[in-house]
Amino acid sequence: MHTVTTFPFETTETPHIWIPMPDGVRLSARIWRPVTDKAVPAILEFLPYRKRDCTSERDALTHPYLAGHGYVCIRVDMRGCGDSEGLFDDEYSPQEMADCIAVLEWLAAQSWCSGDVGMMGISWGGFNGLQVAALAPEPLKAVVSICSTVDRFADDIHYKGGAMLGENVAWAATVLAWFALPPDPQVVGERWREMWFARLENTPFLAERWVEHQSRNAYWQHGSVCEDFSAIKAAVLSVGGWHDGYRNTVGHLVDNLEAPVHGLIGPWNHKYPHFAVPAPRIDFLGEMLRWWDRWLKGEKNDVENLPIIRRWLMDSVPPQPDYEVRPGQWIGDDRSAVQAPLEKWHLVGRDLVLSEGAAARTIHPALFCGQAAGEYFPHGGAAELPDDQRVDDALSCCFELGQLHSEKDIVGAPELRIQVISDTPKAQIAVRLCDVHPDGKSTLITHGFLNLRHREGFERFKDLPAGQVVPATIQLDHCAYRVPAGHSLRVALSSSYWPYIWPEAELTTLRLESGVLELPVRSESSQYSVAFDEPRSAPPVKTEQLKAASRHRNLIRSQVDAGLVLDVEDDTGEVRDPNTGLTMRSRLRERFSINENDPCSAESHFVWLRTMQRDGWRIKVEAEIKMRTDGENFLISSGLKTFENDKEIFEKTWESSVARQ
Repeated sequence: MHTVTTFPFETTETPHIWIPMPDGVRLSARIWRPVTDKAVPAILEFLPYRKRDCTSERDALTHPYLAGHGYVCIRVDMRGCGDSEGLFDDEYSPQEMADCIAVLEWLAAQSWCSGDVGMMGISWGGFNGLQVAALAPEPLKAVVSICSTVDRFADDIHYKGGAMLGENVAWAATVLAWFALPPDPQVVGERWREMWFARLENTPFLAERWVEHQSRNAYWQHGSVCEDFSAIKAAVLSVGGWHDGYRNTVGHLVDNLEAPVHGLIGPWNHKYPHFAVPAPRIDFLGEMLRWWDRWLKGEKNDVENLPIIRRWLMDSVPPQPDYEVRPGQWIGDDRSAVQAPLEKWHLVGRDLVLSEGAAARTIHPALFCGQAAGEYFPHGGAAELPDDQRVDDALSCCFELGQLHSEKDIVGAPELRIQVISDTPKAQIAVRLCDVHPDGKSTLITHGFLNLRHREGFERFKDLPAGQVVPATIQLDHCAYRVPAGHSLRVALSSSYWPYIWPEAELTTLRLESGVLELPVRSESSQYSVAFDEPRSAPPVKTEQLKAASRHRNLIRSQVDAGLVLDVEDDTGEVRDPNTGLTMRSRLRERFSINENDPCSAESHFVWLRTMQRDGWRIKVEAEIKMRTDGENFLISSGLKTFENDKEIFEKTWESSVARQ
């Protein structure tokens, strides 16, 4: 990545400024400003992720760059997080939305601001940018939303196709540890301990809350912009990555927004596209600047004439859990080509064929299916991506399209419609579409899931009539993938997929009566020519790695008790920022275990360690969450401990039993 040191504007940085909220709480902000007498637009990134330490390296690459091109850039710690006052209550809460709008209005009223404001962010910041846009505050004119979603229940980190994700409780553990860190005494002064203890005493039990809401009720409808796409008036640049957990948002927004919208999706993981992996990376800061210049400054830069969606069409590659580069080509399309024309392939016997026929296959219980799933949110660590799918294919009911005589470009969201019989009233189904290489290796193209009791909608449960045929439709994630001539396609179906999703409480056998795969296949490679400049950024922060980072991922199968255990450890080591004097460390240990004969043996366990220290002051946070099931209930236990200079000063535990719906 090219580092830029000379910009059109000189810039100044204010590491901390208070922004008052209507109720008297003050939020801490970091501001980069261009040196100019002219009022300019502002760009807000509104996050709980601790601007002074946790995101400082990332922020250094981006915000000074945008400021150097004539924008005021603001990173604000949300209420109760980082150096801000108040108490955190939940992700995307009404309080969060109200605070964000108050910040937007405060920015628009400043003498150095033109009154026009944009919001940018990845993940949490991508979410709340869209959600605030749906509330249509007057100052907000444009949004850049990266790795986000339009539906908090159907397509977020909590549930997928109505099935509870393994990441649901894992994310609660992450939040518990992250938000238990104190504000920095260098910023807030002697009040830091008082603020910290108020946070700790009022820590919400989010694991319980997120497990309680097992259908798409009002809790999840709040903040789901798909409830009313027309409410969004700001211009939206939606960005995603094929190796990220959020693959569908770009297509959904391009299809549904009435406001100006463009979509961009590359081969990337859960990172900004100018430093994401796998490569190729792009000049994403240049893309954002063109967006801001058009919608915040009113420049006629022809951004409206870009293809409405630009996607990386990935070439076929052998499966492996890491890629430095994912070969392929850029394709650009108008709105009509977001979804390619559909080919219909029927599941008959063991084949995918053009003519209708009976599937007449049984999907047997296989609780070990899911070993090659990879991480829901790859961030660039070791062994995060889906590996060779043959280990899971062998545990699935598979249908195959024979050797292709010519390449096939799959662009859009495949869909599988089935007629199925279950021997239990509660069941789920996982569907994977794989590229089978001539040597037998199996590369995951895309997948989809459905809690079959949500087959008529995510708002309610409807038990399956055991022994009777029911229809169901499984939507697979959007993709853009070229299958070469000589390869074949495989559809793999299973009734569980642990630890990616939680298994149902009973072993289920499904009888597949019939099925048809609607496959989006395009004949042309691109409607438009698409090219990007090489990535560039502002100068990075020069941190010191005091203790080495490490990552381990071990899958252990026991021959004694028929058990399978996935152990993951991710340790950042100790990293010192010479600008603040803070040394930070985080370590995560995850364990997922199950017995192949008992779905109620499934258990997840997460332990986080976070430390921060400076000049004889040392803080340590230990957070732990464990979840299992007795069949009727999810049993959740959690603990939080904090230490100051190695002395334990706070402890809190939670225990909960949540009925399985």
